[in-house]
Amino acid sequence: MNIIITISITAFVVLYAGLFKAKKALLPLTVVGLLTALGFTFSAWNGNAVHFGMMQTDNFALAFSGICIVGTLLIFLLTQNYFHAKSDNIAEYYTLILFALAGMIMMVSYKNMAMLFVGLEIMSVSLYILAGIRKTDFASNEASLKYFLMGAFSTGFLLFGITLIYGATGSFDLDKIQAYLVNNQAVSPIFYPGVILMMIGLSFKVGAAPFHFWTPDVYEGAPSLITTFMSTVVKTAGFAAFLRLFADAFAPLHEFWVAPLMVIVCLTLFIGNVTALFQKNFKRMLAYSSISHAGYLLFSLIVLTKNSGNNVLVYAAAYTFASIIAFAVLILVKQKTGSDSFESFNGLAKRNPLVALCLTIAMLSLAGIPLTAGFIGKYLMFLNVMTEYKTLLVAFAILNALVGFYYYFRVIVAMWFKDGVETELSTPSQYKVVLLVSVAITLVLGIYPAIILNLI
Repeated sequence: MNIIITISITAFVVLYAGLFKAKKALLPLTVVGLLTALGFTFSAWNGNAVHFGMMQTDNFALAFSGICIVGTLLIFLLTQNYFHAKSDNIAEYYTLILFALAGMIMMVSYKNMAMLFVGLEIMSVSLYILAGIRKTDFASNEASLKYFLMGAFSTGFLLFGITLIYGATGSFDLDKIQAYLVNNQAVSPIFYPGVILMMIGLSFKVGAAPFHFWTPDVYEGAPSLITTFMSTVVKTAGFAAFLRLFADAFAPLHEFWVAPLMVIVCLTLFIGNVTALFQKNFKRMLAYSSISHAGYLLFSLIVLTKNSGNNVLVYAAAYTFASIIAFAVLILVKQKTGSDSFESFNGLAKRNPLVALCLTIAMLSLAGIPLTAGFIGKYLMFLNVMTEYKTLLVAFAILNALVGFYYYFRVIVAMWFKDGVETELSTPSQYKVVLLVSVAITLVLGIYPAIILNLI
C-alpha cells in the first residue's frame, strides 16, 4: 500500500511543481519518488502476505511492482529534452505516467475483481490521454481515439464478465470465487460465459490476437516514449493481472478455459510474427513483435504450476528491458534522421558502435538467442507446456520463433553490414545509463536467471 501512496504523492508533487514552472525539478522529484517506492518494495519482501481489504501485498505483487517501477524509472531517464520538444507543459507527461504506474501496482496487487477494474481504468485513462497528448499531430490523435474506443469496448467485455461471475458466486473476492468452484460440483451456467468474457477483455488489454487490432496503429501514432511505456511496463502489469485472476480464482475450471486460450495463443503467435515480417517501419515491427510476445507470455496459463508466476516474471523482465533498449535507440535514430524505417539504421555501427552493440543484444534477446534473457524466458515457457499433446503447441511456437529471427536480424544486418549516412550519432549520458543498465540486466538474466527465477 505504501508503494501506491508514494507514487500517487509523487504524481501530485510533480504536477504542482509544473504549475510553478519548476521544470528542472520534475525529473529529480520523479526519480526520488520512484526510488522511494522501490525501497518500500524491498522492505516488504519475503514477509507474510499482507491484506489491505481488496488488495494483497505478497511476493508476487512485490516482484512485478519492482519490474514496473524499474522499467518506468529507466523510461523517465530517456525524457532528457524529449518532452521539452513536444510540449511546454511537460509536468502533464510525468504526472500521467505516474498515475498509470499507480494503476498498474493496483493491478498486480488486487485480490478483488472490483480493484482489478479500478486499477485497470486508472492506467487506461492515463494512457488514452498520453497517446493523444500531441494535439497538433493527427497520427497521435488517431492513436488516442482508436485506443479509447477499443479500450472502452474491451472494458465492456470485462465488466460483463465480472457481473456474471458475481451473479454466480455472490462475491468479487478471488479466494471466495475459487472456494465456490472447489466446493460446488454444479457450477452456475452463467459462470462459464463470465470467464470467457473476462478472458476476451484482458486479451484486448494485453494485445493478444484476435483482439490486437488497436496495437500497431496506437504504438505507431503515440509519441515513441509513450509507446515504450505501453509496450513494456503496461504489458508486464497486464499479464501479471491476467495470471493472478486465472491462477488464483479460475484454476479449478482450467480444463474449460484452456482450449479457447490455446486458440488465442496460436493466433497471437502466427499473426504477430507473420505480420511483422512485412513491416518496413521499425516502430511498427516492434508493435507486431509485442503481439507475438503476448502469445509466449500466455503459455504460462496453459499449464498452471507453482512456477507459472516465476516464468512470467523472467519473460516479462527479459522483454521489458530488451524493448526499452530498442525504443531508446529508435528515439536517438529518429531524432537524427527524422525516420524510423529500417533504412535509417543503415551503418549505425560505424556512427555509434556502443548504441549498435546495445541494440544488437536487444534484438538477440527478443529473438531468443542463448546467453540472453529472452532465450531463458522462451525456454521456461516452452518447458512449462512440454507435456502430452501440448508438445505440438511448443513445436508451433518454435516455428514462429524462427520466423521472428528474420525481422530481428534484419535490423542487425542494417546496422553492421549496410552503408548509411556518414554522420556521427551522439548519445546523451542518460541514454548511455539506460542502455548499459538494460543490457547488463539482459545478459545477467541470460547467464544466471536464478537471480529472479525463484522470487515468487
